[in-house]
Amino acid sequence: MLRDTNARDTTTTIFGHKVSAPIGFAPIGINKIYHPAGELPVAQVAKELNLPYCLSTAGSQPIEAVGRANGAGPRFFQLYLPHDAELTVSLLTRAHAAGFSACILTLDTWQLGWRHDDVANSNYAFYHGIGADLGLSDPVFRRRLAEAGIDPETMPNEAGAKWIDSVWHGRAHSWEKMPWVMETWRRISGGKPFVLKGIQHVDDARKAVEIGCDGIVVSNHAGRQVDGAVASLDALENIVQGELVFLLSFISFSLWAVTDTLFLFAAAVGDQIYIMYDSGVRGASDVVKALALGAKFVFVGRLWVWGLSIMGEHGVRHVMKSLLADLDILFNVAGIQSVEQIDKGWLESYPKSYSLIQERSKL
Repeated sequence: MLRDTNARDTTTTIFGHKVSAPIGFAPIGINKIYHPAGELPVAQVAKELNLPYCLSTAGSQPIEAVGRANGAGPRFFQLYLPHDAELTVSLLTRAHAAGFSACILTLDTWQLGWRHDDVANSNYAFYHGIGADLGLSDPVFRRRLAEAGIDPETMPNEAGAKWIDSVWHGRAHSWEKMPWVMETWRRISGGKPFVLKGIQHVDDARKAVEIGCDGIVVSNHAGRQVDGAVASLDALENIVQGELVFLLSFISFSLWAVTDTLFLFAAAVGDQIYIMYDSGVRGASDVVKALALGAKFVFVGRLWVWGLSIMGEHGVRHVMKSLLADLDILFNVAGIQSVEQIDKGWLESYPKSYSLIQERSKL
């Protein structure tokens, strides 16, 4: 209290871009299932608000059209890695030519998780000929369609199925592939940033540092890929600050004690790489909590999708301007003068309550 917040500043910098707040538009695919204009109004609002926009490989508009809609705004291309090297190069080349200034490779979705609602509702738009426009506008993929005898104009379902099968269905990638993807993007883009998205474990964060990535996004894909996955906020704290590891060198079988317990601290990566966060952000306090736990930037998805679904471009603008207003007011009433001031000291953090759940289950 009694801190002068009349001159407060929510701006920050990400990969050389000065932006209005540490908030970006998370990559979400197939925007045409929410609004006929798809990604175009979202990219335009992102430019207006000077917030980074991320285009998904599962986008339902061509890369070039989204780039034009975003204009001078900062934008990043989120890559789902195809199993076709020529197609990968084509997508990255198009993204660079369209002004996308970073590549964010998502790691956790080379196969779609078993999503009960999607299965029950047959919510797989590509198989119904909807939303594969980013792929259908690619020259390499169109050649693949021709080789398979698929006419995308008269066989949209088959074309959509081939697009999703070319990227997502079930053939895993490994760490050995990552240097090739990273160097390919850097060669095409002239050295622009390369980021891994979907990191949830300290070991993987350290791997990202070791291979030379510019950043990571701590994310569990909104909990839709691994049922029961650790909350991203808990993962973020471990990745930034490290985690306590217990090694039992000798276990006494006495009823009373476990002895000779060795405690180790797994080194974290908070000061070695640019850490971003998404999953579950609904308001300004969620943004500040993630920043306080060590993230430098936060991405938001469902908020703007809800706005897009309800009222198109106006809905996206209203929801995201409201979030920016929420952040500005929170800075004012909490006594925060700038993003740089936020650290773990702003949190009152208590032990995790998982043990309470276990205790209740015994009753």
